[in-house]
Amino acid sequence: MKKNTVVIGLALFAMFFGAGNLIFPPFLGMESGTDWVIGFLCFILIDVAFSCLGIFALNAGGGANVAVESSLGKVPGLVLNTAVILCTGMIIAEPRTAATTYEMSIVPLFGDSMGMLLFSVLFFAVVLALSIRQTRVVTIIGKVLTPLLVLCVFVIIITGIVYPLGDIGAPLSEHPAQDGILAGYQAMDVLACVGFAIVMENAVRTAGYTRREDQLKVIAGASVVAGILLAVIYGGLTYLGASSALAFGAGMDRSTLIVEITKHLLGNTGVIILGIIVGLACLTTAIGLTGASASYFERTTHGKISYRVGVVVTVLMSVAICNLGLNAIVAFAAPILSVVCPPFMVCLAMLLFKKRLSSTWPIKGAAFGAFVISLLATIDDTYGVLPAIKQLPFTDLGFSWLPFAIAGGILGAVAFKVSKGSKAVA
Repeated sequence: MKKNTVVIGLALFAMFFGAGNLIFPPFLGMESGTDWVIGFLCFILIDVAFSCLGIFALNAGGGANVAVESSLGKVPGLVLNTAVILCTGMIIAEPRTAATTYEMSIVPLFGDSMGMLLFSVLFFAVVLALSIRQTRVVTIIGKVLTPLLVLCVFVIIITGIVYPLGDIGAPLSEHPAQDGILAGYQAMDVLACVGFAIVMENAVRTAGYTRREDQLKVIAGASVVAGILLAVIYGGLTYLGASSALAFGAGMDRSTLIVEITKHLLGNTGVIILGIIVGLACLTTAIGLTGASASYFERTTHGKISYRVGVVVTVLMSVAICNLGLNAIVAFAAPILSVVCPPFMVCLAMLLFKKRLSSTWPIKGAAFGAFVISLLATIDDTYGVLPAIKQLPFTDLGFSWLPFAIAGGILGAVAFKVSKGSKAVA
């Protein structure tokens, strides 16, 4: 069981560790400066803690589809699950893997003579080949690709710790905690829980675990393995970004920053190593997201959309969207994720305590409260028409939705008791 737990945990780590996980922590460290630890802790709270707990919570709650739909209701749960899968699959996260690989692996080494279109076709052809057989996804990622990925990342991080780029300067941002939370949203690992929970469920069954208790034990252990690796690597990458601020100055975009850090630490060899890291990280994530999306739609449609059809559709849509470019994808993703992430995170957190709740009404109320405020805050961020939103508690921390989620949960519990009392009287 231990061997399978480690292999599945490595695969889960590699599926989580994709484009956003590589480019966001260094940029967060550069902006946070001496407050980089605060930004880092907020980042791993959203990106690691919620993601790894979410994998376990969804499986413990009966599976990704069932857990959310049984908590929020059939239609709201289906809508939220599908929105999450579309974000992590063909619309945002998966296209971003190819765009990031092109801008950080191909262009620095070979220039842009190939062009994004040709590269994206080749990239997703590999993804298609490695994910078309559902049972091979976790084995390919966990046993073959992840060890090389981890080794390459640690080479850069250890070099940066032993030979720092410079002193850590004053923060460039006034809100490192909020920056860390927003970076956690952008990394999108918490949303990937729906699809990856299905992949994990399939993986433990393929490994021969038929008893529910054994399946959950392996999934819990795998989540711990993935969480520890993610936290250690994120900490190292954030530190590299913090130590680079005085050396490079402000103004670099996310992908350029990590390229320059690596080049200064290891020269041209470092750029090659970074290219390998980016390629492996994005490829493993793309494979995981493709398999997750296809499995989700096969399960949701009860086989009307087969796994292989789902893989092909996901790959074709990803090819089309990734040609918009990395910056464009990050830009249009921000408001979408700011609306979708909070209610989903609330649902994941409350799933851990579902058995202790007398009904699902508190979960519904909390998720609805988080959704409404997140929607209003995003509208204000985009159009500036609701300035009063900025006066809400915890806005500076990126948690303006939290008090309303709590209030919604309490109102849901009260409404359930009132409803139950009315039926008893009747």
